[in-house]
Amino acid sequence: MVKKVTVRTLLRKKERGEKITMVSTYDYLTAKFCEEVGIDAVLVGDSLGMVFKGEENTLGVTLEEIVYHSKAVRRGAPTRFVIADMPFGSYQISVERAVENAVRVIKETGVDAVKLEGGEEVVPIVKRLAEAGVAVVGHLGFTPQKVKVFGGAKVVGREEQERDRVLKEAALLEAAGAVMLVLEAVPSDLTKEVSEKLDIPVIGIGAGPYADGQVLVFHDLVGLVEEIKPKFVKRYLQGAKLFKEALRAYKEEVEKGLFPSEEHSYDG
Repeated sequence: MVKKVTVRTLLRKKERGEKITMVSTYDYLTAKFCEEVGIDAVLVGDSLGMVFKGEENTLGVTLEEIVYHSKAVRRGAPTRFVIADMPFGSYQISVERAVENAVRVIKETGVDAVKLEGGEEVVPIVKRLAEAGVAVVGHLGFTPQKVKVFGGAKVVGREEQERDRVLKEAALLEAAGAVMLVLEAVPSDLTKEVSEKLDIPVIGIGAGPYADGQVLVFHDLVGLVEEIKPKFVKRYLQGAKLFKEALRAYKEEVEKGLFPSEEHSYDG
């Protein structure tokens, strides 16, 4: 019997110096792949706005969409540590609204934790959620929900003021009750310092090798996204090429009358 991955599982991995694996995905089948190969954690990221819906950024993702996709992922990965992103607008309005929405996500989807972007401004929310029994994952560095403020994707923490802010806010999030922290697009040495200072696991994306674990979007790591390739993405498969080859072969066989053959017909 496969053991359920919990907060304690991930904390023990950090304590033992074992790296944590996380994949961001949005559907039952790809979550099932993660379950079968033993990926530690699965993130239902609001990146689904771009990867799944074809939108320009993450800002249009709704709470209903996160609930829908999180249910599918939970079914596909029943023993993995599943995290649901809280989408833009679902927690920024008030602490009360944030708690209400996060509790809804937990109750309706069965995920293990929710993730919030931001630092000092979300500390009161993290504290209230932790008090309510909701596991919270923080997210610092480049935070995509503030893409309009940043003016696009950027590395955060090269300047001393930014570096100090990341260190301070990481400590504040942990003190407020966060069980894990995602660091996105920060220099490797800053990631190392944050990871060494925090007891909770630090997961990197574009943050170098010193994090306690790494997260990539499923569609990026299997090469299904061709249009863009961020510097931090490694493609382990040319998935788009393979999929298109299969589609072309299917199209050709149908047009030539080669499919379906007797083998694929209910005639015998």
